[in-house]
Amino acid sequence: MLASIPSPSFNSFDIGPLTIHIYGILMGIAVATAYIVVTRRYEKLGGDRKVAEAAGFWCIVIGFIGARAAYVLPRLGDYSNDWLGVFRMWEGGIALFGGLTMGTLTAVYVVRRRGGDFWRFADAAAVALPAAQAIGRWGNYFNQELFGTPTGLPWGLQIDPENRPAKYLDAETFHPTFLYEMLWNIGIIVLLLWLERHRKLRRGMLLGVYAVLYSVGRFLLELIRTDSPYRFWGLSRNGWYSLLVIVAGLGLLWWLQRRDPGDRPEAEEPAAVEAAEGEPGADEEGGGGVVEV
Repeated sequence: MLASIPSPSFNSFDIGPLTIHIYGILMGIAVATAYIVVTRRYEKLGGDRKVAEAAGFWCIVIGFIGARAAYVLPRLGDYSNDWLGVFRMWEGGIALFGGLTMGTLTAVYVVRRRGGDFWRFADAAAVALPAAQAIGRWGNYFNQELFGTPTGLPWGLQIDPENRPAKYLDAETFHPTFLYEMLWNIGIIVLLLWLERHRKLRRGMLLGVYAVLYSVGRFLLELIRTDSPYRFWGLSRNGWYSLLVIVAGLGLLWWLQRRDPGDRPEAEEPAAVEAAEGEPGADEEGGGGVVEV
């Protein structure tokens, strides 16, 4: 090939008796990034950092269980002679939508139980999630998995024969869907931060924008991915789930737009100022005339 992207010649290395998998390292970095971003953003948006830390921890735990279960269940036959393989996540195999679903349900429960503001947490997570996804997709690159159909484009990804689907054994390069998704996620982050800075959106709307944009990109990628064990009407399970999330995300944006105007972030500061001005002694020395929101 005159031009193509080579795949790594290794996906693990040994340190003494331990085998370290690149996929596992990248997943760890992705999770740590999401945790740091969501806790810092939640605090910056006015929430209690301890609430975000608790919610972030349980979202990671339950989210990973959901992501692994969603990947394994459609492929149970592959583990009939190796049930321990179900737990070897470092070899690859997590379904993002399964993790997002379980993680979201967990966040709703934990944040509300601890008296936090779920919509603030949602806005914080909207940036943390694509950041983690952009990092985690490099694990697929090292494992030579979840690539697309054959292509002769200059950025085609070289895949070793043992990792190619049976019907594409003669193909040498494939669409690097990991790279497409990584770049798409970076674009989502840039747009979300721009919207947050230049548009007065209601709490939670960033999560809706993320859900719609990510799912649109994922739907398109599912049309060329070759790893789905099942397709219905030409679409993989993740393709159908992407359509469902797009509808749900649009519904969330519509519902948030119709909420009380007082739910807008820009409405909080004037309200706080009015409250401060109405307090006895607010204009007196030592009377607390400055209110930080």
